[in-house]
Amino acid sequence: DKIIGCENKIKAHQGKGLLHQAFTIFIFNKKKQVLIQKRNKRKMLWPLIWETSCSGHPKIGESLLPAARKRLKQELGINCRLKSVAKFQYQAAYKNIGSENEGCAIIVGKYNGKIKTNPKEVADWKWMGLKELKQDIAKNPQKYAPWLKIAIIKI
Repeated sequence: DKIIGCENKIKAHQGKGLLHQAFTIFIFNKKKQVLIQKRNKRKMLWPLIWETSCSGHPKIGESLLPAARKRLKQELGINCRLKSVAKFQYQAAYKNIGSENEGCAIIVGKYNGKIKTNPKEVADWKWMGLKELKQDIAKNPQKYAPWLKIAIIKI
């Protein structure tokens, strides 16, 4: 969490990737289901892959939770209280296109309202029980983003 410089998003994800800050959010409903989204087909890394409710990067000078709230509103139209619960670091390559190399905060929230997706970001979404999601990840790991597979174990 010590900032030593800044780089644009594309350059930070090229090659093996530069280590940078990120967050991933799990939104739960009153049925204890988690919201997951399928990434838009135009995403550079892991297009049309299921991931957490929402993920992103804080901008320069932006604190973690305000950045997460803003991204959640932009992608899913959700406004709710968020809490940071854990962190992990990982690196994962996507084909020969680029990589994630992130110190990633896991953030959780509760929401039961309407979902209004941004089609530039989200191809699809659904609510799933945690047990069902973990079973499907074990059965079909290729359908899921690497950060989801790590973060789901930590929550």
